[in-house]
Amino acid sequence: MRKQKLVVVGNGMAGVKTLEELLKHAPERYDITVFGAEPHGNYNRILLSPVLAGEMGLPDIMLNDLDWYRDKGITLHAGRKVVEIDRSRRLVRADDGSAAPYDRLLLATGSLPFMPPLRGADLPGVLAYRDIADTEAMIAAAREHRHAVVVGAGLLGLEAANGLALRGMDVTVVHIGAWIMDRQLDRPAAELLQASLEAKGLTFRLEAHTAALVVGERGRVAALCFKDGSEIPADLVVMAAGIRPNTGLAESARLHCARGIVVSDTLQTVTDPRIYAVGECVSHRGVAYGLVAPLFEQARVCANHLAGHGIGRYQGSVTSTKLKVTGVDVFSAGDFLGGEDCDEIVLHDRAGGIYKKLVLKDDRLAGAVMVGDTADGAWYFQLLREGKNVAGLRDHLMFGQGFAQSQLGDTGHQGQNQAALLPDTAEVCGCNGVCKGSIVKAIREQGLFTLDEVRKHTKASSSCGSCTGLVEQILASTLGGAYQAVDKHAKPVCGCTDHTHAQVRAAIREQHLTSIPDTLRALDWQTPNGCATCRPALNYYLISTWPHEVRDDPQSRFINERAHANIQKDGSYSVVPRMWGGLTTPAELRAIADAAEKYKVPTVKVTGGQRIDLLGVRKDDLPAIWADLNAAGMVSGHAYGKSLRTVKTCVGMEHCRFGTQMAMDMGVKLEKMLFGMWSPHKVKLAVSGCPRNCAEAGIKDVGVIGVDSGYEIYVAGNGGIKTEVAQFLCKVGGDEEVMEYTGAFLQIYREEGFYLERTCHYVERVGLEHVKRQVVVDAASRRALYERLLYALKDAPDPWAEQQAAPLARQYKTIELKAEPQGDRHGLAESLSA
Repeated sequence: MRKQKLVVVGNGMAGVKTLEELLKHAPERYDITVFGAEPHGNYNRILLSPVLAGEMGLPDIMLNDLDWYRDKGITLHAGRKVVEIDRSRRLVRADDGSAAPYDRLLLATGSLPFMPPLRGADLPGVLAYRDIADTEAMIAAAREHRHAVVVGAGLLGLEAANGLALRGMDVTVVHIGAWIMDRQLDRPAAELLQASLEAKGLTFRLEAHTAALVVGERGRVAALCFKDGSEIPADLVVMAAGIRPNTGLAESARLHCARGIVVSDTLQTVTDPRIYAVGECVSHRGVAYGLVAPLFEQARVCANHLAGHGIGRYQGSVTSTKLKVTGVDVFSAGDFLGGEDCDEIVLHDRAGGIYKKLVLKDDRLAGAVMVGDTADGAWYFQLLREGKNVAGLRDHLMFGQGFAQSQLGDTGHQGQNQAALLPDTAEVCGCNGVCKGSIVKAIREQGLFTLDEVRKHTKASSSCGSCTGLVEQILASTLGGAYQAVDKHAKPVCGCTDHTHAQVRAAIREQHLTSIPDTLRALDWQTPNGCATCRPALNYYLISTWPHEVRDDPQSRFINERAHANIQKDGSYSVVPRMWGGLTTPAELRAIADAAEKYKVPTVKVTGGQRIDLLGVRKDDLPAIWADLNAAGMVSGHAYGKSLRTVKTCVGMEHCRFGTQMAMDMGVKLEKMLFGMWSPHKVKLAVSGCPRNCAEAGIKDVGVIGVDSGYEIYVAGNGGIKTEVAQFLCKVGGDEEVMEYTGAFLQIYREEGFYLERTCHYVERVGLEHVKRQVVVDAASRRALYERLLYALKDAPDPWAEQQAAPLARQYKTIELKAEPQGDRHGLAESLSA
C-alpha cells in the first residue's frame, strides 16, 4: 500500500507534538515532510526565558534534535519558510524554490509578535521576543549595552526584563495598562507581584503611552519617547506587547481566517478538509489559544484523525495559568475579576507576600487568582472545571484542600496532602496531558523514587515545570514510608564528627589545612585519628585542594589502592595494566603473556574497559609482577582507585567506514592528559567515532561522540547497579575543545564533589544548569577550571609511582582499612599512631 504524503508547515511545539502522537497511532501511514523557518530542531519555546537569564543553554531546551527526525524517517527542511500553498495541485513551495506534494497538509505556523506602529520601530536594537534568534540577539546586546526597555508587562515582557536584569542591564518595563499582567492577575495581585519585582531592581512605567523611538549617533536606538514628552534611555528595546495568529500563508491560499485559521472540532480547516491546523495560528469556536496545554490537546485530536481513527473531538479548553514569574509563584483560572453576581473570598498578606482570591457564583467556583502560595491551584482548577457545588466547603475553601476536607469529617483523608486526595483521573501535567493515575502506575511498576525518574518515564513536569510540586507530592504519597524528604547531603561525614562533606571541604580551603592531623584538630574531631570512613575522604579533600603541598597518606587508603590490585574473594589479586584508549602493541601483549606464565596466573580476561586482567595473582608476587610490567613500559590501570579508570574507544574513522572522527586518537589524548588524576570516585570515559556509539559513551562519566561537524560531549552517565544515561553538555568543534571542556567538567567535579559521590549523583545534587554555567556558558570559568586541572596534574607528587617503587611487602604491614564505618576506632588509632 502506497504511503500517503503528509506535509507539516511549522516545526514548533504544536506541530511536532501532533507528529509524535501520530507516530504512536500510525507510524507507517505517511511519508512525512516538515518545513521549519528556524534552522533548528523542535525546541521548548517556554524555556527561552531561562536561556536569556543564563540558567540554561540552548541544548537544554531542545525537544527533538535533528537525529530524531532522521531516526523517525521524517524529512526536515530547517531554515526554509513556506511561501505558497497550491491547493489545486496539492503542493507547497518554500522560499528556496523547493516544493513538496501532499495528500494531507498540517499548518502549525504559530503566532507573530505584535510590533506597535511606532516611528523608529525598525531601528537596530529594537527586537521582538519569540524565538532563539531573538534570545541570542538580546544576550549579545546585554554584553555591550546598559539600558534596556521592555514594552509590555505581560508574562513574556516580565521574563525578558528579568533575564536582561540578570545579565547586568538597567531595565525599565513600560506598560499601557494600569497594572502588570492584567490578563492573568487582578490589581491587588499585580501590585504584590510588582513590589517583589521592584525589589529585584526592575523599574516600571505604567499607564504610559509610547510615542516614538529615538535614534542615536550610531544609527541605533538610543531612547524611548512618551506622548507626554518625557523620555528614557534605551540601548535595547524589546517589544512584548502581545501576539497575533500567523495566518498570512493560510490567507494567501484562501483558507477561511477570522482571528486565526478557522477549524472544526476535528482540527480540519473549514475551507479544505485535506488541510488541518493546530496551535496558536488556529481559531476554534472563535477562540485562539496561546498556552501550551490547549495546543497539545489539539495535537492529540488532530493526530487521531490523521491516523484514520476519526473518533476524537476537540471541544475547546478551560485554561489556567500557573507560572513562576522571576521566582514568584502565580496562579489564575476562570473569571478571577468577578462582578456583581459573584462573591469573593480574599486573603491578602502584604508582609508575607501572599494573595489569594476565590470568586464564587451560584455556589460554584468561577475563578481564582493567587500570588506567592499556589499549592492548591490544581485543586481549585479541578473544582472550576468540573463545576462542583462548593457550598459545603465555603467556610474552609480558602485554606486549601487538605484542611477543607478534614473539617468536613473525611477522616480517611486526614493527614494526607492534596496529592493523595486527587482522583486518578485528575490531570496533573497539563502540558503533556498526564493524569495522576499514570504517574502513580509508573512509580509502582517502574520502581521510581525521584522526580527526575518520574519525568523520564511520564514526561510530567518536563515542560513548563509548574506542576513540579504536585508531582513531588504524588511521589511522596505513593511511596509512603519509602520516601525520605531529607537532604541526604546534610548528613555528617561519619560518626567521628558532626561536620558535613561540604563543611569539611570548605574548612580545608578556607583555613588552608594541609594534613589529616591538622584537619582533625581544627574541626574538633571526636576521635583522635578518625576512622575507615572519614580518613580516605579527608585524604582526598586535602590532596585535591592542595595538589602540590599535600603528600598522599598511604595509611588512609584501602588495601586495593596500596597494593595496586583488586583483592578477590579467594584472597588472590587482580592486576590490570593500563592500555591507553584500549590500544596495545605486540610487545605489551608479550610482556603480559610472559608475566602470566612466570607467576602462574590462572585466568587472563579481557575487561569491559578494553584491557587485560590478570586474575589470581598471589599477594607475595605483586611487587615482582609489577616490576616486570613496569620494565616493559606498562603502568597501572588504576582499576582499584578513585581516579581515572578507563577511556574506552571504538576504532573511529581511523578504520571504520562509518566513522566521522578519530576516536582512538582522541581517547589516547584524554587518557594521557588525565592519568594520575584523583577524583571523588572512579571516573570512566568513552569516545565513539560516530553516533552509532559503539564505545557506549552514553553511560560514562564523560562520553564523547563524533559527529560530522565535531563532537558532542555527554556527562554524568553510569553503567553500574543503576544505569544512568549521560546528559548532553555541549557540542564542540575539535580535539582541543574536547580536552578543555572535559577537563573543566572533571575539575569542577573534583572541587565540588563529595568523596564516593559519582558524577551522576554530583550533577543530580548541584543541577546540570550549574555545571553548564561554569563549563559551557562562562568561558573564563571554563578556562580557569581547565588550567587548575592541568596544574594539579603537572609535576605533582605521584603516589602511584612512589608506592610502586617501594617494597610492597613493607606496605602490607600497615593497617589495612576496611570499609566498615563502625569498626574498632580505638584499635585503628593505635595502629596509625605506632
